[in-house]
Amino acid sequence: MDEEKFESLAKRFRIDGKVAIVTGGSRGIGRAIALGLAEAGADIVLTSRKLPDLELVAKEVESLGRKALPVAANIRHIEEHEAVVKATLDRFGHVDVLVNNAGTNVSYASVFGVDEKAWDITMGLNLKAVFFLTQRVAARMRDQGTGGSVVNISSDSGFRPYLGMSAYAISKCAVQHLTAVFAQELGQYNIRCNCIAPSVTRTRLSEALWTDEGNLRRKEMNTTLGRIAEPIEMAGAALYLASDASSYMTGQTLLIDGGEYSMIQDAIKTVPYLNK
Repeated sequence: MDEEKFESLAKRFRIDGKVAIVTGGSRGIGRAIALGLAEAGADIVLTSRKLPDLELVAKEVESLGRKALPVAANIRHIEEHEAVVKATLDRFGHVDVLVNNAGTNVSYASVFGVDEKAWDITMGLNLKAVFFLTQRVAARMRDQGTGGSVVNISSDSGFRPYLGMSAYAISKCAVQHLTAVFAQELGQYNIRCNCIAPSVTRTRLSEALWTDEGNLRRKEMNTTLGRIAEPIEMAGAALYLASDASSYMTGQTLLIDGGEYSMIQDAIKTVPYLNK
């Protein structure tokens, strides 16, 4: 690239004038991403089940100088998706970024302990809702003709399952493949679809994992950074994927696990019968 044509890299991380929908935006990773996108210039539509929680985050967004629209909805119920999209378009007229963050894990059990209800709830929110909300929002992005970016939130358990998290791990692995499928079909409309796979992060969803001192210590020992993640550490990746900084990236999953996967691979290399 000719030096005089170099475009400011910092500007490529800006998303001024963009509108982003963030599901599960009232706390944890969703809240951190919403605030990060707002700081980079986007107006934010926040959705989760409880309006008072959303309104608190909306005030934080507005304190950054951006507009915020809280919309109470249970994303697991497909019939509520239209209200979220309609409210977004009524307020802002367009949508440019979708962050599918809402998720659940209702069953910490072995495969023998997962019943149909737990399976349906987990798959309903973690996978089915992601598919159909992306379908609806991407159709709007396509019709706008201005492209867009979809950011899905998976989990490191989508790469390597944890004992007692079978349905959750299956759903998150499927989200990664869903990401690749949408990326393949939406590229022709300049709509990119990527995914973030966090390891255990200090959020309410994973509280059962990091409040157990023994489990927390094992997790810390298995990462090269020696600790679990904080929600803000996922926001930078989300901004990268939502912005033009990642304009040639689609269909990919970023594993953000503090180096745990690399440690596992190193450990495998030391097992003789696996390296014959």
